[in-house]
Amino acid sequence: MTTQKRIAVTGGAGFLGSHLCEKLLGQGHEVLCIDNFFTGTKQNIIHLLDNPLFELIRHDVTFPLYIEVEEIYNLACPASPVHYQFDPVQTTKTSVHGAINMLGLAKRIKAKIFQASTSEVYGDPQVHPQPESYWGHVNPIGVRSCYDEGKRCAETLFFDYHRQHQLKIKVARIFNTYGPRMNVDDGRVVSNFIIQAIKNEPITVYGDGTQSRSFCYVDDLIEGFVRFMNSDDGFTGPVNLGNPREFSILELARTIVEITGSQSEIVFKELPADDPRQRRPEISLVRQKLGWEPLVSLESGLIPTIEYFRGLLMK
Repeated sequence: MTTQKRIAVTGGAGFLGSHLCEKLLGQGHEVLCIDNFFTGTKQNIIHLLDNPLFELIRHDVTFPLYIEVEEIYNLACPASPVHYQFDPVQTTKTSVHGAINMLGLAKRIKAKIFQASTSEVYGDPQVHPQPESYWGHVNPIGVRSCYDEGKRCAETLFFDYHRQHQLKIKVARIFNTYGPRMNVDDGRVVSNFIIQAIKNEPITVYGDGTQSRSFCYVDDLIEGFVRFMNSDDGFTGPVNLGNPREFSILELARTIVEITGSQSEIVFKELPADDPRQRRPEISLVRQKLGWEPLVSLESGLIPTIEYFRGLLMK
């Protein structure tokens, strides 16, 4: 039987945050969902509002927060290029000031804290697949730097708080994730392709489509979050969480066209600046430490994701 805990989730009304809140409530925990609704939406958590164990707090993590909890999952930050490049200064502040504020809170109340880091810390990698020991190949002054370097600095802060203040930390590097509740306008490849396919519009592939990504279904990722948070305190990470099966962008486009039965044609456009050529997690560490690996295939995960977007577009 799970012992009930009081848990805060920053960015809790976002794509990943809402699924995490749902998972924790399902385990019987009390959940404080914290969000400023820049990219999160109440629609993602509306079905949770009547749950007596759920509480919603509208708050921006760049300002200090005073609450009493036992665990903190820090997911607050716009995670798609469209959103994080909209206000790059605020994106960096969310990663850096947000980390400082949440770490300060965790230190005061002696809470364990989880940081949702990203595969973007590896930049455009020169090592493939990417193990946690790889330090990355990142442009510090490019258009994506607000996110890449913000998350790298957040990792630095987490490990310095751990060393200096003996804070219990967990740092996870998240690779491409998809599933229901992704934002329609987030500009990510899976949501872009699905919406274009449903509308029978041309599917826009940037570059020649040979660049590769790995795609993890949201349920698998959230299971990894919770398993990592509940693991031995000596295992801090950083740890890669993602699906090691690799697909070219062109393969993804063709798979989505096939599943949706779309009439869309595939068109090619210029590759954006600093867009990584390949990205795939090396997950032997998380397999060994947590016995975790993704179970949902790309094709299986795309079906409910496509149905979710169909429902949104019908509205």
